[in-house]
Amino acid sequence: MKLAIVVQRYGVEINGGAELHARYVAEHLAHHAEVRVLTTCASDYITWRNELPAGEDRVNGIVVERFSVSREREAFDFSRRSKQVFQHVHSIQDELLWLDSEGPLSRGLLERLSAGRDEFDFVLLFSVRYHHAYHGARLVPSRAVLIPTAEREPSLGLSVMPAVFRGVRAIMYNSEEERALIRGIANNDEVPGVVVGVGSELPPEWSAERARQRFTLHTPYVVYVGRIDANKGFPELFNHFERFLTQTGRDLTLVLIGTPVVEIPAHPRIRHLGFVSDQDKFDVIAGSEALVMPSYFESLSMVALEAWALGRPVVANGKCDVLVGQCLRSGAGLYYQNAAEFAGVLDTLLDNPVMAAELGRRGQQYYERHYSWPVIERAYLDMFSRLGSEPQRSTMEAIPGWFARRRLDKPPAADVVAALPAGPVRPERMFGRP
Repeated sequence: MKLAIVVQRYGVEINGGAELHARYVAEHLAHHAEVRVLTTCASDYITWRNELPAGEDRVNGIVVERFSVSREREAFDFSRRSKQVFQHVHSIQDELLWLDSEGPLSRGLLERLSAGRDEFDFVLLFSVRYHHAYHGARLVPSRAVLIPTAEREPSLGLSVMPAVFRGVRAIMYNSEEERALIRGIANNDEVPGVVVGVGSELPPEWSAERARQRFTLHTPYVVYVGRIDANKGFPELFNHFERFLTQTGRDLTLVLIGTPVVEIPAHPRIRHLGFVSDQDKFDVIAGSEALVMPSYFESLSMVALEAWALGRPVVANGKCDVLVGQCLRSGAGLYYQNAAEFAGVLDTLLDNPVMAAELGRRGQQYYERHYSWPVIERAYLDMFSRLGSEPQRSTMEAIPGWFARRRLDKPPAADVVAALPAGPVRPERMFGRP
């Protein structure tokens, strides 16, 4: 079996989000099939600037073909087009131009995919909001297996999206909430789909004591791992944490691992460790009281799964459907919706170590049952086997013609998403695996 993994950026130095997800899937499926990655020369997701050499490469034994980005993202143009399609009545042509502006626009990558449409048994396309995934799915719909990594954000409300969700061969969802959201948008029940998510590369051992010594973490702490920006719930988390310290006088530190995009307060109880090795990351998580996930939007949250794998509880933003759903289904996390609830959750964990340990134990069980690599690999292989034995039940709808594409009759995409049902998928409502 020959598989293509198509993703916006790729490399060992790109260590987060859908790109890391794609690399993990590529490396694990390479145990069962011949895998080749098609990607761009970009390493920066803001500009899509060509920074890596075009041509063939190998990354951890996987063949990688890189193609130049034809046009970098221009911030003003992207902002203007986003406002137009998300907030105003617009046309299909406006949406297609937004996709061009969103990028990464790589004509060479799409030409390679089109020319090799019969080369691969299946083409795994990562991140539906990006140019390569949307147009790639349209180029090879009968072989396209979409990994949407979709969050509850305005681009899902674009009128061009439902046809892709209905026209691909299969969809590998990250969470029950993502599947419910996409089904609400596209009514695509005929398309084979399964909630599979992604595992993690856990080190053979981890040491809380090693983290305490290396980073002088000698008092209790909670930890956040990821990009430190407004989309991830900052500076709200800073405000909640500083208020908690002022009101309670607790001896607790907030430890941050990741790249800051917003200013980090100069506070003695807020420690920024910057970029650390994977081993250090797992050591720090292992020594924490809990992992804090303040994000409003997630399609899965790999770091929450990693915390559970290490037996640590998760404290999640209660306004994120996916995180709340994961907490409910795992029985391994608590969540908050405001500063008072944030303080209450931290007090509960700190004052009840037995309960905190039980949450961690449940998290480990949840990870092993749903997100260990044998489970993930089997889900993909079962889907490929199913697709090989049954005909495709849907077709990709054509993009409307010249005049229809320019008709100003499409509602603001943000309004479309806002009208969809919200909330976590609770265990008793699940229509997938328990």
